[in-house]
Amino acid sequence: MILETEHIYLRPFQMGDDQYLLDIELRNRTSFEKTSATHNDSYYTVEGQKYVLEWAIQSFCEKSMFRFAICLKENDRFIGNVSLNDLLMVPSLMTCFIGYSVDGQYQGKGYATQAVKLATDYGFKILRLHRIEAGVMPKNIASQRVLEKNGFVREGLARKNVHINGKWEDHYTYGCLNPYE
Repeated sequence: MILETEHIYLRPFQMGDDQYLLDIELRNRTSFEKTSATHNDSYYTVEGQKYVLEWAIQSFCEKSMFRFAICLKENDRFIGNVSLNDLLMVPSLMTCFIGYSVDGQYQGKGYATQAVKLATDYGFKILRLHRIEAGVMPKNIASQRVLEKNGFVREGLARKNVHINGKWEDHYTYGCLNPYE
């Protein structure tokens, strides 16, 4: 399964992606640690990324999480990931959270915006979700813009919500309702 725009495509993670994941995490560790959940040192190893990869693949098969590699169409370069996490798929609560990250050298080019659009369309059209939520730190203006360009609306503030870089950080809560319903 491939989801695509003019410039990027999303594909499910596959065995062998562990080195790509590790390369991006190591290259962007300093910047990602400012806005991503706290990880221990084993996360930044091939073994740690193999574990992440195996979990992502198993979760995709179980339909409990859909994590996609973001790749450039021009050269198939792996530049990040986007995921639909914490799916709740019961008739009265069809929802999930979206998360994403893009390698620093590819940020500011619209790739995250395109990836979020593809993933939310997948969530709404294929999974038939009613709502997709996201959390973003108040100081992460770029990520807020990605969400807002994709129809997400800021709904509130979750105080001390995620442990990041050694402390609990506030996050704006964003939500997007299925426009295809």
